[in-house]
Formats: sequence, structure tokens, C-alpha cells
Amino acid sequence: MKRFIAEFEEQSFTQIIFPHPKSDWCEYLDDAKENFINIIKAIIKYQKCLVVCDNVADVSGYFTPHKNLFFVEYQTNDTWARDCSALSIVENKELKLLDFTFTGWGGKFDASLDNEMSQAIGSYYGTPMQSIDLILEGGGVESNGEGIILTTSECMLNPNRNSHLSEEQMTQKLQELFGAKEILYLHNGYLAGDDTDSHIDTLARFIDANTIMYVKCENSLDEHYEALKAMENELFALQKSHGFELVALPMTAPLFYDEERLPATYANFLFVNGAVIVPTYGVVQDEEALEIFRKTFPKHDIVGVDCSVLVRQHGSLHCVTMNFAKGVELKTPSS
Repeated sequence: MKRFIAEFEEQSFTQIIFPHPKSDWCEYLDDAKENFINIIKAIIKYQKCLVVCDNVADVSGYFTPHKNLFFVEYQTNDTWARDCSALSIVENKELKLLDFTFTGWGGKFDASLDNEMSQAIGSYYGTPMQSIDLILEGGGVESNGEGIILTTSECMLNPNRNSHLSEEQMTQKLQELFGAKEILYLHNGYLAGDDTDSHIDTLARFIDANTIMYVKCENSLDEHYEALKAMENELFALQKSHGFELVALPMTAPLFYDEERLPATYANFLFVNGAVIVPTYGVVQDEEALEIFRKTFPKHDIVGVDCSVLVRQHGSLHCVTMNFAKGVELKTPSS
């Protein structure tokens, strides 16, 4: 038996990669650092956080020592931990990490250092890790923890990833690797400014085994309206065929930086033990989104973190973090 552990299940720690001068944050590095510091401080209130950074001595100086805060030194290309970190599965009751190939979303950006990161710092995980010869990003797959994986055809079947595989072959590969019973592809939905070819974690997320939270656009004049309405209709079809419950999140007001529309989305939230950390953007829809999370997760703390800086580089909160499942014990040189 094998299964892809869901993010809403209990976790051991969160991994994050801190901005540095050689990353894409260089033009507004101080703003980016502040954003990441706020995210890390929110995480360590609930669980451990492993911060990958170019210089431990410098980065650790931004924080007061904390029992849940750990650092490891490694030089990355950039800071999108969701897409270049290993994924947690369980096979025959044993935890295992799968380290997929990361190519900067189909070769758009240099990602050679990011691709090697998991192997370079793997001793910190204390769990067997398997290298997988398949291009796949963590933001491109959502698990319900019970054998169903939700993804998008735009990303998973894009010829810039694994062009040698047909849809049938890719589906079979994902089923084998994750022990999945079913791979569900959404064929509609996108966010302007997104570099990932419509990662599922920007559009629709499992919040438990039977519930999907998704982005809904109600402004018929918005460029996303038709595509997100078509995506919603696909989700309605899945509701009918699979019995899923659906929870709609608002679309943010348009956000721009250097005259470019940014892919701001509340679907890019982060689960930690006992809380849901929600990206906010300084727009009127923030409070509406937070209230939906409060009603949906009455037993969780709902923590808003301003991520208006993150979206300048076309990602958000979930994109810069990776959860490691309970049992993947964080090992450090002192442990």
C-alpha cells in the first residue's frame, strides 16, 4: 500500500528558502526578507520550520532563538520551496520522500541548484529519499490523502515538462508513484502573471478528503471570468460524480506591479498543525476570504500574512513553503 500524504494531515515541519541577493528578489530584497520573516514567525508558533539560506550566520540574526526554528546553509537559484522540495508519501507503513526533477517550470528559468537541493540537505530529513526521473512540482499536485490527486492538464500534461509521456502514460506514472486510485485533471482555470502553467495550488485545494476549496470569479468584466467559470463547472461535475463538497473563495481585486497583473490568490494558503495561514494582499476581499476560512475551519487558528510582496514574483504563501509529514523527523547536526 502506498499513498500521497495530504497537507491537511499532521505535519512534522515546514521548509522555506530565504531570499538572497542572487535570487529574483534582489531588486527589493529588504521587502522580500520582511515578508519571509513574517511567514516564518507565523509558522513557528505552531510547528518546526527549517530555513534553507545562503548564509546561516546572517539569516539567523533576523530571529530570536526559538525551539521550532532551524537553519541549513545551501545556495539556491531562487526561493520556491513548494516546487523543488521533496514530497511525503507512506509505503507499506514506512515514510518515504520523493525527490522529483525541477526544471524551473518547463525550462523558463535556471533551476539547477534548486533541483539539487533536496539531495544536498537530505541528511536533515532522517527519512529515506528516492530520486524520481520525472519533472513534477509540488504546487502541481493536490492529494486528498485517500488515493485521489487533483491537478491541471495545463501543467501536468504540458509538453515543456514530460513531452515523451502521453496523458495515459502520465496518469499511470502518477498512480504508480503516489499509489493513487484516480488522477483528476482540471482543464480550465488560470491566473494572469502565473509562471507555473496553472499550478493547482493557485486554483483549487483539498481541505479534507471530501472538500475542495477553489477560486471563484464573479466579475464578468474580469479577464479570468470565463476560464474560472469553466473550472467551477468542472468542479460541479466532480461534486456530482464524487460527492465532493465545494467552498468558494473570492477573486482578489486586480493587483499590478510595473504595470503587470499579478497572480494573487487566496487558494495559496498554508496548513500547519492547528492553524491555516492565509495570504492577504491589502485589498477589500481580504476580510471576506479570512471570514470564509474562519467559518470553514472553526477548530483552527486563522492567521493572515500580507503576501503582496510575494506576488511581485508571481507566487504566494504556499509556493514558498513545503510541508513534511509527521514522522519525517527533522535531524540537525546538534540532534
